[in-house]
Amino acid sequence: MSSLAVQSDEEARLQALVEHDILDAESDPSIAHIVELATRLLGAPAAFVSFVGRNRQVLHAKIGIDLCGTDREISFCARTIEQNDILVVLDASRDLRFHDNPLVTGPPFIRFYAGSPLRTRDGHAIGTLCLAGSKPRRAFTSQHRRIFADLARLVLDRLELRRIEAARRATQSRFEHIAETSSDAIVCADELGRVTFWSVAAERLFGRTVAEALGQPLAILMPDRMRGGHEGDLRRIATGAAAGLIGRTVELIGRQKDGSEFPIELSLSTWTENGRAAFGAIVRDVTQRNMVEERLFSLVHLDTLTELPNRAVLRGRIEAAILDDRPAAVLMLDLDGFKEVNDAHGHAVGDAVLRMAANRLHSYLGTLGVVARFGGDEFAAVLPDIGDPLVAITHGQAVIDVLSEPYTVEGLVMRLGVSIGIALSPAHGISEDELLACADAALYRAKMDGRGRACLFTPVLREVAQRERACRDGLRNAIERGEFVLHYQPQVDLHDGTLVGAEALIRWQHPELGLLSPDAFLEVLDNGPNAAQVGDWVLRTACAQAQAWRDAGLQPFRIGVNLCAAQFHDGNLVERVAAALAATGLPAHTLELEITETIIVRHDPGVVATLQALRTMGVGIAFDDYGTGYASLSLLKRFPLTRLKIDRGFVNGLCSDRRDAAIVRAVIDLSRSFGLQVIAEGVETHEQRQRLIAKGCHEAQGYLFGRPMPAAEFITRFIGAPSVSRLPSSAA
Repeated sequence: MSSLAVQSDEEARLQALVEHDILDAESDPSIAHIVELATRLLGAPAAFVSFVGRNRQVLHAKIGIDLCGTDREISFCARTIEQNDILVVLDASRDLRFHDNPLVTGPPFIRFYAGSPLRTRDGHAIGTLCLAGSKPRRAFTSQHRRIFADLARLVLDRLELRRIEAARRATQSRFEHIAETSSDAIVCADELGRVTFWSVAAERLFGRTVAEALGQPLAILMPDRMRGGHEGDLRRIATGAAAGLIGRTVELIGRQKDGSEFPIELSLSTWTENGRAAFGAIVRDVTQRNMVEERLFSLVHLDTLTELPNRAVLRGRIEAAILDDRPAAVLMLDLDGFKEVNDAHGHAVGDAVLRMAANRLHSYLGTLGVVARFGGDEFAAVLPDIGDPLVAITHGQAVIDVLSEPYTVEGLVMRLGVSIGIALSPAHGISEDELLACADAALYRAKMDGRGRACLFTPVLREVAQRERACRDGLRNAIERGEFVLHYQPQVDLHDGTLVGAEALIRWQHPELGLLSPDAFLEVLDNGPNAAQVGDWVLRTACAQAQAWRDAGLQPFRIGVNLCAAQFHDGNLVERVAAALAATGLPAHTLELEITETIIVRHDPGVVATLQALRTMGVGIAFDDYGTGYASLSLLKRFPLTRLKIDRGFVNGLCSDRRDAAIVRAVIDLSRSFGLQVIAEGVETHEQRQRLIAKGCHEAQGYLFGRPMPAAEFITRFIGAPSVSRLPSSAA
């Protein structure tokens, strides 16, 4: 741990700290509130404000950390005050300045730290606003920095008020001296409410000179329309008749000499001079602070795109209806066709459509309850006092009509639909989680039944939801217990049956239900939080197995591995693939990553860049199930593909349906035109094999050549006999 340098302004800094009278004071509630905001807005488990004395650091307001103080020598904050900008340490255990720090190696085991110096108006850093956590973070974004800086300025505002209040308790002459140097306006009045002191800052704030203000009534602080009420309040404070306001902060509207108005904050106090009552107010312009606080409020409570309430507000309204013992209808809404609009016209048009949909929802449902954006193209609403299912369905159908009207953006006319799930309280649940889950289950049913409809929750849907929940719980246990296994399906040359590779396919060895195919769990897994983790395990395991087979003599040999959308989210898929290849020794050109339409039609530049980087490494990119969805021909040009996979559905009808045969021929011709390789899936008969050969397809996989099998069976079958041209009777 490197030693700390002594601040060049150390004595002046320590004197500024004394002037704030805070080093050993009790926690200021207003500062504690800002600390709480920091944890919520910036996702940190711990936050605190610390002040750095000569030899020690004192934690003044804190959340999520038990420390009261530390030696200055080991404190992170002592380093923060050495610089002007925010200090960010993403992983202290890897930082040469802190890796051996007792706060890192022992309790509280700090790994992540961010600190913003709290500098007085004279530039002296008396302390810091800090975030901390026991786990490292990947990044601290520019948006995080802006929010953090805004919060630090709010702390400084509170500290400045405290400094002035501390100074007020000194003698009158000292008070006047400090008042003249304060950036906040200070106004004093006698018991009759006439101005007796008008600071330089007051001149700047209200546009009146000392000569123009002295002797005038306190009414000069505020607009004419407010003088009758607030002037009387201030005069009563001056005479001591409104003692309840003393020591409190009051917000009013102030008026400058030219008549312009602005929000002001007054900290009020009284004292006695020569046996007569006196009144004082510290006044500041809070325009900027109010703007910051409004922005922070929006970040916490509103969706930034649509300006609708967010899910946290919605959950609170549902809970309020339950606590008030009032019936309520909860609606979950999903725009039908929005993905296609977003993919075809870009995110800017998609965002405009979402805002238009939000405005329509608010116009119709806003008079009945609260509408919120739940995320993506999903919205939700709670309608208090609606417990009749017919009434709820009627409103749902009306929403379908409202949202189905055409959307016009930049000359484009688009039509979307909406699917709605409805749950009723208390009939379907007595907690916000339960009602939202029921509404979501009903939404899922509405989409499965053809979309463009409103579906009311029924107990049968609860059973479906419970099965999915049980599957999610089981998947969590499967990850912890290592219950996933890989089976491998051979891929062969259609002409001579030579083994050319294998596709790795995940299976779940369930402790009670036995071996489960992906149809039983893959959709739940892909939509859950552990999809990327399992996908990376499949990648590493398949690469290791392929290299083991190559070492055993299966060469040349490629391994196909399916990717899921979640593996692209973190932006480091290329590094993870490179690490798997390096760890196993598998050559990059023998790995083929298979992507689906869900991934490729996102038109996300990050996805394209990732795939291009993988191709540069030599890894193959196969497009699985081409032709079954919305994938366009332009994708074959835009994406760095190496192979198209003909879907088993087309292969199954190859010999009996001329349309399927035409599609198979078209995919093969497309592949040849774009210089891509092609492989057919689901080949089960010799006739299918022969027709594929006749159409120019060179490779295939399917039950004709072998079902997906465990690694041990695969090596037993193919080691020393890489050709499967002589098919065993069981495979046929």
